[in-house]
Amino acid sequence: MDVPAALPAGTLGARAFAKVNLYLEVLGRRPDGYHAVETVLQSVGLYDVLHFVPRPSGVSLLCDAPDVPADEDNLCMRAARALLRTAGRTEPPRGVRIDLYKNIPVAAGFGGGSADAAATLVALEHFWSLDLEKDVLEELARDLGADVPFCLQGGTALGKGRGDVLTPLPGIHPTWFLIVFPGLRVSSAWAYERLGMGLTRRAHTLSMNRLRTILTRYPEAARGLFNRLEDAVCPAQPLVGEITSRLLRLGAAAALMSGSGSGVFGAFRTQADAERARREFGRTDWRMPIVPSIGKGVELFGA
Repeated sequence: MDVPAALPAGTLGARAFAKVNLYLEVLGRRPDGYHAVETVLQSVGLYDVLHFVPRPSGVSLLCDAPDVPADEDNLCMRAARALLRTAGRTEPPRGVRIDLYKNIPVAAGFGGGSADAAATLVALEHFWSLDLEKDVLEELARDLGADVPFCLQGGTALGKGRGDVLTPLPGIHPTWFLIVFPGLRVSSAWAYERLGMGLTRRAHTLSMNRLRTILTRYPEAARGLFNRLEDAVCPAQPLVGEITSRLLRLGAAAALMSGSGSGVFGAFRTQADAERARREFGRTDWRMPIVPSIGKGVELFGA
């Protein structure tokens, strides 16, 4: 599907923004089986588009990406059902069809599914006039996935617990990110499991003062930041490490895998620097958008 030039009558639109992990340390396995992390999350101007189209009844989903399920397992559908349960309804106040136009790479570490779920929560709460408090949406977001609360909030934040216990941080200086996705699929569960089996080490965490100091001088001060999951992914997928090294050679102030990968970002002070690096990178067969840092996770438009 192509994104329509104009919204159908009564349709509400949403932009669901991707995230990158400026820093990610894995602290160990929690009693519930998840891994405890410490991470700095940043919203970037790469986004999926969702249209919430009025229908006579029910809730349905269409998606233009064939590898994204459009059934009840999709996070957008799960978010819609969670809203209805919270509102004490079995049927929606207004029928809706969710048209999902994917632009964020799937299974790449940029939080695309989580962003779509967050956008669905915000948009349908408005579309259905549910009048739910912000903390109710935040609780629903936590139930849907570790990255969904941040995608709901956006901006810059420190994430602890599963990454879903958030502390807002001062926004970084305007930064341009060259996103590189080589098309490799990496399972988050596989990456965490591989890390746990292969390493015995003491976790290295950063104090809040240290993080704030780094972020006020980001991206120049970012060389001390890292993504621990690279230790698990790069030996099995050496292309990821090759991409980060090449971005640094091309002038990126920082280059890291995002989340569990295999997507990588390079951080540049100016758009021109990022564009020059993309030209010199020389891979026209990979998706390599250049996007700015932004201060929001969801943006509504239309009805």
